[in-house]
Amino acid sequence: MSAYQAVAVYLGVVLVVVLGITGVIGRLRRPKRTAAKTAAYECGVSPAPGLGPRFPVRFYLVAMLFVVLDVEAIAFYPWGLRLRALGTRGLLDMAVFAVVLAIGYAHVWKKGGLDWR
Repeated sequence: MSAYQAVAVYLGVVLVVVLGITGVIGRLRRPKRTAAKTAAYECGVSPAPGLGPRFPVRFYLVAMLFVVLDVEAIAFYPWGLRLRALGTRGLLDMAVFAVVLAIGYAHVWKKGGLDWR
């Protein structure tokens, strides 16, 4: 039996098992759906109508800046490990990367995005 045939047999067995389990569960479950069962559960309290409080745009800006900072940190770690192997070209590439990020942070700082008040 070739490797492809073994994978095909395995996928066939998986398909039969999944369809079998789904069929058995479909026959055994109780199909009674009431309004109480489908309503949102809010810790025993009736859900309040409306959308709730709105978040300011600054919240999303801070979240996006945090993600950019994480990506920056992830980019610097492997670069630092391989700095000697990359040589001057690697140093210049990371300098360009850092300058572009610094320009972005300076723009956000100038616009007041880093004020936490």
